[in-house]
Amino acid sequence: MTGLAIRPAYIKWPEYHRRLRDIVSAMTAEQLALRPSPERWPLWATAGHTACQRVFWLCDFGGEPGKDTTPFPNAGNDCPGDDDLEHVLSAERLAAALDSTFRIVEGCLDGWNLDMLDEELRRPEWDSSWVHSRGSVMQRVFSHDVYHRAELNQTLAAAGLPQIDLWD
Repeated sequence: MTGLAIRPAYIKWPEYHRRLRDIVSAMTAEQLALRPSPERWPLWATAGHTACQRVFWLCDFGGEPGKDTTPFPNAGNDCPGDDDLEHVLSAERLAAALDSTFRIVEGCLDGWNLDMLDEELRRPEWDSSWVHSRGSVMQRVFSHDVYHRAELNQTLAAAGLPQIDLWD
């Protein structure tokens, strides 16, 4: 049993991803500019940040390939929201970013197995406190996705717009 891929533990994640992408891809520029509150990021930045952080954790930190197939080859220093609120991403660009970064997630779901989850990941060139198990990195990426979906849903609901329904 230990050599099994981890996909069964995240069996609904591809569906959750599709529903996020479908809602974001249908949004207008005005809808993407909505903010949950004045000090929070607009929806386009939250969706872009969600995609970018997949690259940061899985590629930059976890060493997985694929960051060059995304709009975020420098995810550690140039993510929407965190580092960039000037370059607004359209619904089309956000959908492409979400899809390209989810391909990296899919590679991990199929390529990582139960034996690998306890492996410690670290970047020797980074601060020595940056040590996480492979399993905790995947859990972080999944929970980060869910956290920002909830944030998007709260803003969408307040504006009377369709929400990302994970249980339809």
